Amino acid sequence: MTKNIGIIGCGWLGLPLAEELHKTGYSIRGTTTSEEKIALLKSKGIQPFKISISEDGINGPILEFLSTLSILIINIPPGLRGKGPKESYIKKIKLLHAAIRKTEIKRVIFASSTAVYGEADGTVTEKTKPVPNTASGVQLLECENLLLNDEKLQTTIIRFGGLIGPERHPITMLSGRENLKGGNAPINLIHLDDCIGIIKSIIHHNHWNAILNAVYPQHPTKEEYYIKEALKRGIAPPHYELENNKTYKSITTCSLFLINKYDFLTSIN
Repeated sequence: MTKNIGIIGCGWLGLPLAEELHKTGYSIRGTTTSEEKIALLKSKGIQPFKISISEDGINGPILEFLSTLSILIINIPPGLRGKGPKESYIKKIKLLHAAIRKTEIKRVIFASSTAVYGEADGTVTEKTKPVPNTASGVQLLECENLLLNDEKLQTTIIRFGGLIGPERHPITMLSGRENLKGGNAPINLIHLDDCIGIIKSIIHHNHWNAILNAVYPQHPTKEEYYIKEALKRGIAPPHYELENNKTYKSITTCSLFLINKYDFLTSIN
């Protein structure tokens, strides 16, 4: 068994992932930017490191964190949405990559997003050419290529769909809204439990040098799905405009690994 795993970014996904891997028998190191979170990580059996990465440099003992790791999981969101100043995500990952190059790390899992596909139409698989149309999508794709093109590394890219799970669901923002567009578009979501399950499966089966689309196999329309989710929660459903037969992207997987090696733990229905 691979013993030492490091997780850069112990947030909404990274922390429960670290907990689950620790329970499975791995030795886990995790980073946080918060002094207050150090005690929390320790209490869950995770060796904590206070490390922050900006476009100007890495603050904290990054080489100590990376030393003796068998696998590194990079789980840093681009953070390019919303208002306020934005830092270059690619500069951050380039700094991290330079640090990785100073170590013996060979295996990397990079948490990316289906945003790299932009506004692609129809069925989208891992073989579809990415054409991102957002700042985060553009920079994620550049980071993917940076890691994939490093022949020293065995990098697996996971392009996650929209993330749902505890205290995180789009319906909370959509409830009661009127005249929404795109009601006929298929949803491309994945639950936190399956994000963790897929990462565990990649590690268990040694599935490296790959790109995976991680989304539910089922794709109900947004209108159908979000109205049902609102009614389940007893909140006001959203209302969508009528539209013509526009074609939207439906993210699917062509990876034999996910088809043959992984059974989804949760359901969209």
